[in-house]
Amino acid sequence: MTTAAVIGGGVIGGGWAARFLLNGWDVQVFDPDPEAVRKIGIVIDNARRSLPGLLDVALPAEGRLRFCDSIAEAVDGARWVQESVPERLEIKHRTLAEIQDGCLPEAVIGSSTSGFKPSQLQDGAARPGQIMVCHPFNPVYLLPLVEVVTTPANPPRIVAEASDVLRGLGMYPLHLAREIDAHVADRLLEAVWREALWLVKDGIATTEELDDAIRYGFGLRWAQMGLFETYRVAGGEAGMKHFMAQFGPALNWPWTRLMDVPEFTEELVDLIAGQSDAQSGQYDIRELERIRDANLVAMLRALKARDWGAGALLAGQERALRAGHELGQRAADVQDPAAPVLTVRRAVPLDWTDYNGHMNEAKYLQAFGDATDRFMELIGCDAAYIASGGSYFTAETHIRHLDEAHAGTVIEVRTRVLGGGGKKMHLWHEMRDGDRLLATGEHFLLHVNLDTRRPSEAHPEIDAALRRFAEAQSDMPRPEGAGRAVGAPR
Repeated sequence: MTTAAVIGGGVIGGGWAARFLLNGWDVQVFDPDPEAVRKIGIVIDNARRSLPGLLDVALPAEGRLRFCDSIAEAVDGARWVQESVPERLEIKHRTLAEIQDGCLPEAVIGSSTSGFKPSQLQDGAARPGQIMVCHPFNPVYLLPLVEVVTTPANPPRIVAEASDVLRGLGMYPLHLAREIDAHVADRLLEAVWREALWLVKDGIATTEELDDAIRYGFGLRWAQMGLFETYRVAGGEAGMKHFMAQFGPALNWPWTRLMDVPEFTEELVDLIAGQSDAQSGQYDIRELERIRDANLVAMLRALKARDWGAGALLAGQERALRAGHELGQRAADVQDPAAPVLTVRRAVPLDWTDYNGHMNEAKYLQAFGDATDRFMELIGCDAAYIASGGSYFTAETHIRHLDEAHAGTVIEVRTRVLGGGGKKMHLWHEMRDGDRLLATGEHFLLHVNLDTRRPSEAHPEIDAALRRFAEAQSDMPRPEGAGRAVGAPR
């Protein structure tokens, strides 16, 4: 098991702890705050509820979380050390010095700083090349972006290692080899923030109206395309050159007060705080976090289905998790065809649950459909085969709902072949949470020629792979419930 150390356990440090922990790392935390265990526990509970549901394959087994009494104890043996202490340079220098006194010389030391440059953090350090900026975004356990900012003091080897670790956590390392105060993303955010403060102060718009302008408008475009690609599309067929020619002159008009900052008077603070309370004060912060996380999961999963933006990153992580796993096998790799085959292992995502708080019936069908797809892939009926003109179509389905599954439950589906060969395939799926049988699914499929849309014989190699499982499992007792009509007694 690989170990990470988290120094500073606030919202960001807790998010880092959750990201590492749920990706199978052991995590050692130091934070002198007597409330650290409770605060980090809340963040990790939120992460357990949301992060596993981003993927259609289960994450590795959760690592071990340990709270330590000193920095030296926390960094002992850690391959990665993440510093997330308050944004004061003297505190960071003191903390980084203690970290380097006790950590492995080859460990990566990432700082969560949102403003300081890496050269400032490295100044006076025993081993400057170990230290780099690794600035995440809240919630760290869901948002993948990490600004990795380095200097010439950082050897290419350690930069590459840091990027590999972050990718393994399902994150996106945006490497900035040239440093600047506040890096890149926060500079963009601050420009919007400054303008928004003036719009509120001058009585042009309320906090809610400004948030509505973002979430109902350009925020949706930015989530999938960013800024420049959005404007490229806005330029029509002529693209970015046309857009800049048309709207570039507007930048010289007095539309913005970007370089001015309104004074944070007591009146302005009260005005903004009051409007913010009126906007969403009916929710406490914990409720808002859960609402935010559920919405982020739904949006990220939608992008994953499109293999676009941050969703493409998730799809890549899924492929990496499947590689070398039982879920990535082909028929020839299966040593014991007489045993039911693992076809699904995943956490129930937040958007699979209904008003009763458990997985709704449509998602049982989706899980069993995924199991069928995986079994088809196993025997060779994969994307390439389907593109060549053959596939299996489901002709009949029967699902029995036997127990509840909730968000975060890791479900496994194992599949048996009740019959198969020629044009037919008869599958039996059992969904379990550990020893608990949640549901069964019975699928009868016909092989179809996609040109004629009529039943046809499967390719000999696929037929042989299917018959291998059918014959090996033919002596097994028929599953209880197989072939049963709807409403028949159990």
